[in-house]
Amino acid sequence: MVHGTHNALDDARNNDIKIYINGEFFSRNDAKISVFDSGYLVGDGIWEALRLHKGVLVFLEDHLNRLWESAATVGMTFGFSKEELVQNIKKTLQINNMHDDVHVRIMITRGIKKTPSQDPRLTISGPNVVIIPEYKKASEESKEKGITLFTSTIRRGSPDYLDPRLNCHSKLHEVQALIQAIEAGADEALMLDVNGFVSTCNATNFFIVKNNEVWTSTGQYCMNGITRAKVIEVCKQNNIVCKQKNFSLFDVYGADEAFVTGTFGGLTPVTKIDGRTIGTKSYGDFTRKVSGLYQDLIIASVNNELKK
Repeated sequence: MVHGTHNALDDARNNDIKIYINGEFFSRNDAKISVFDSGYLVGDGIWEALRLHKGVLVFLEDHLNRLWESAATVGMTFGFSKEELVQNIKKTLQINNMHDDVHVRIMITRGIKKTPSQDPRLTISGPNVVIIPEYKKASEESKEKGITLFTSTIRRGSPDYLDPRLNCHSKLHEVQALIQAIEAGADEALMLDVNGFVSTCNATNFFIVKNNEVWTSTGQYCMNGITRAKVIEVCKQNNIVCKQKNFSLFDVYGADEAFVTGTFGGLTPVTKIDGRTIGTKSYGDFTRKVSGLYQDLIIASVNNELKK
């Protein structure tokens, strides 16, 4: 079984889900996009991921803002509003009768090309919009076990050629980093920035705990993680020192604890990095405390939405 931050419990209901494509719904096996789609041809697309918790799309406004920022960055015009997209997401959840423990993936490409090419002027359709909802609950066994990391030689790039904050379909460099980690016997990859400081992981953001302080990167070369931002927020709310700073593998190897963050898995502890054991427990006490505070924030957010 694949072990990592995206390890979900098997759920047979996912065999029968309906997937939204440009206003229509298709069964899992029939959900298809043209080979002339911009995303397939050249990775010209953006995406977003949401969690549905007790009927509420958690931190929805943050996710929508990030999606629209990504569209502006790549010069993509949607032709629909945030409200219209939300209605289509809710329609997708409704047709699947989904209420809890659901992961929603939204993918928007520039559209269909008249011929294989990078040139956006050869796009002959509006954006292709795909919404995939799945029953996905993170494996508590995997979380308790923690994950191992390997530091990849693939660096997180500078914002002047591919800003790491952009949620785009062009993820090949992250896949390369992950392949290196897997071949080294680790679960996922830790990535450094162009200056050699610790940046992020291939699919999650990275934190360490040192002397009762939480450290994460400056944010200049890491993914624009919403869970990352919420962890920083709950630390400040609960008088936990949280520093966004440059630090190196020297600091990482000597850390008391380490964990990664993501929309799907929340906080996942890290047990080993480059073969070195981090901390004394697979799930450190400090990490467990911060994870609990993050879960409390989700519950409070959901309750606020339910009261509206």
